Amino acid sequence: MQIDVDPLQPIPSTLQPHSLIASDRVEGTPVRRSDGSKLGTIQRLMIDKHSGNVAYAVLSFGGFLGVGRKHLPIPWARLNYERTLGAYQLDLTEEELKRAPSFGADKDFDWGDRSKEIQIHDFYRVRPYWGAY
Repeated sequence: MQIDVDPLQPIPSTLQPHSLIASDRVEGTPVRRSDGSKLGTIQRLMIDKHSGNVAYAVLSFGGFLGVGRKHLPIPWARLNYERTLGAYQLDLTEEELKRAPSFGADKDFDWGDRSKEIQIHDFYRVRPYWGAY
């Protein structure tokens, strides 16, 4: 079905792509390198309670049948949604992936420890969501 659109009229809102997405649609979304190889999937989003902005996407990767699985907190600003991949894009080499700040999937991360967050932002070379440190 082809829809005729008058180029002089505004595009109907039903045809315009939008930039908002529900958090439950982000969770489970693959994260891939630019070559299409899969790094993992987004396990959860971490949202700053004060600003309401997404601070991190927690990437789940590795392991076998859930054993040895790791979580990698990635600053939201470091991810880009790539429509052609149908995934968020993050170019990390295997060596960088091994060095990246992470924690076991069976462990809790202390989100109140600002020094750990600083390590994350230093590793990814991204300005912290809370401002300068």
